[in-house]
Amino acid sequence: MIEPTVRADFVAAPIEFSTAKKMTKSPTRRTDKALRVRRVAIDTYRENVAYLHRDCLVYRTEGFQALSKIEIAAGKRHILAVLNVVDDSAIVAPDELGLSEQAFAHLGVDEKTQVRVDHPERPKSLDAVRRKIAGQQLDQADFGAIIGDITRNHYSKPEIAAFIVAASQNELGRDEILYLTRAMVDSGERLDWQEPIVADKHCIGGIPGNRTSMLVVPIVAAHGMLIPKTSSRAITSPAGTADTMEVLATVELPIDKLRRIVRKQRGCLAWGGTARLSPADDILIAVERPLGIDSKGQLIASILSKKVAAGSTHLLIDIPVGPSAKVRHMREAQQLRKLFEYVGDQLGLHLEVVITDGRQPVGKGIGPVLEARDVMRVLQNDPEAPDDLRQKALRLAGRVLEFDPDVRGGRGFAIARDILDSGRALEKMHAIIAAQGKQGTESKPGRLVLEVASPVAGVVTGIDNLQMARIARYAGAPAAKGAGVDLFKKLGDGVKKGEPLYRIHAEFAADFRFAESLCKQDNGYQIGRMADIPPVFVQF
Repeated sequence: MIEPTVRADFVAAPIEFSTAKKMTKSPTRRTDKALRVRRVAIDTYRENVAYLHRDCLVYRTEGFQALSKIEIAAGKRHILAVLNVVDDSAIVAPDELGLSEQAFAHLGVDEKTQVRVDHPERPKSLDAVRRKIAGQQLDQADFGAIIGDITRNHYSKPEIAAFIVAASQNELGRDEILYLTRAMVDSGERLDWQEPIVADKHCIGGIPGNRTSMLVVPIVAAHGMLIPKTSSRAITSPAGTADTMEVLATVELPIDKLRRIVRKQRGCLAWGGTARLSPADDILIAVERPLGIDSKGQLIASILSKKVAAGSTHLLIDIPVGPSAKVRHMREAQQLRKLFEYVGDQLGLHLEVVITDGRQPVGKGIGPVLEARDVMRVLQNDPEAPDDLRQKALRLAGRVLEFDPDVRGGRGFAIARDILDSGRALEKMHAIIAAQGKQGTESKPGRLVLEVASPVAGVVTGIDNLQMARIARYAGAPAAKGAGVDLFKKLGDGVKKGEPLYRIHAEFAADFRFAESLCKQDNGYQIGRMADIPPVFVQF
């Protein structure tokens, strides 16, 4: 084991800015509430935060409380923000109002601009949230009001969390999922490519290393079909498609640039946040992530709202099933498929669902850099490329290609394989990377490493997806791009006592120690006999 050392690197979380509009008519304001704006260089990640000095006259006379909401007005521009109270004049003077980076950009005024603060009117949509907490069914107007207020930053994070938990605990009905999806689509931009077939493919997640989208997109785009792939960042996993693609290229693209890239290259691999495609989804994800919540209704609404907003007409959904996948039984997979098909049909999507093998991670790497390495090896037809990733990507790409009326049913796989083997997919991937903006520096696996050995001899009979994802996250993924887990053994592989099962990579000493401690508690592998390997639940 290599002795870890501490590095001072810092990875800042991305911020999404939007223009707020006034929710309701403000009460009459007095001139003595005027304060000078001061920019406070703190990243509050998708939440407007304001700072008032404890000796501020406005704070003392208006009865504001720390962590309450305040309304800030500069002319016709208004935002809501969570109040923090400070005692240090070096941060904010008594006659100033401090704004976090998010709030400062959101309000859109210069420093020292005179602003006024007031008590905000309570969002009326919170009544609907309370009804959902009580177990009642909500209608389209309710979801539209809730999502509208969330998008306009009228909810605090605790209020957003209350909505997320209520929708998770009191399971959304199929019509509620449809209403939520429509509201999320309406919360932002909606693209129209003016083409009869705009293809996309999406996996519901839960399987580490499953970076098939980064192979499907260049294959399908090389065929000539339009496939503008926009993805969210990881919620509870060690990497999402956007996190992994970011190792190779810029993924935060303004919508005009995204349009130009897709028109020329026939595809892209971008993060949907900066394009304002279902922006409410990104706000919800920012709260879901620390809560570790990814409920069925919100999962469907999140995926389909992004796809509809991105202009997709034809969509392939991948539902992996396995003992430690998000979906663990075929019955549950079939129920989820029916919900996807119902909501997709109501939204006018041509939607197909495939059920795939989710018994173990796909590929060898878990974490952005290691997953990007696997993808490029497959595209390069490298002998070291993971065959399971290659085969799954080809089968998915084949199904997407069969959306093309000129491709006969059953012929998609062969066409996809020819595009990959000929190097056309690699050429297309290089073109997409160049168009989006190739990363200037090459990212490498974290230099702090630990090899985890098998305690006994036998056959690998189980790999816990959740535990392997947890170990990779403890190691620092996805924030630390080089962090993660490199797998040496997969299901059915023989292993000797003391032989390495996988290698942990970390970039920071603290993360390294966390991951080391976790894998000592449970290394995520089961070793036994060949007969103990669980059966495959697949309908492909």
